[in-house]
Amino acid sequence: MRIFEAKLVYNLVSDGQLAMLDQPGLVPTYLQSAINQHPLQEGFYVIFLNRKNRAMGYTMVTLGTVGSTLVHPREVFKPAILASASAIIVAHNHPSGDPAPSAADIRVTRTLREAARTLDIDLLDHVIVGQADSDPVGLGHYSFRDAGVL
Repeated sequence: MRIFEAKLVYNLVSDGQLAMLDQPGLVPTYLQSAINQHPLQEGFYVIFLNRKNRAMGYTMVTLGTVGSTLVHPREVFKPAILASASAIIVAHNHPSGDPAPSAADIRVTRTLREAARTLDIDLLDHVIVGQADSDPVGLGHYSFRDAGVL
């Protein structure tokens, strides 16, 4: 039988004030460097927030293909629990540039919303990051909170 040790590692990515992500349009900027590492694949990220809803950090929980990524509540909430997050914002990118949600995006958001309620960790938003020139609305992102889904 193989036994593994789990570790939580903190890497300093910013020194200074904790980012206040109180508007969905700030999420793409906050995750820009991470998304740029894999611009042609969908990456799903969890941003950890403290009690005052300031970002303490983020992690990519899954990396998919050009058109999809698999997401399960276990992978989303495990790092949030380990980081002692009071709340989270989840985000993923659409390499096509169009941030409109797919049916799968809507299903995942609803599943995560239910898991968040069970765990008593606030799911503040799910933001899909695209590009303004590919977005019919011109924003370059889609917020499930702004759309009334969360």
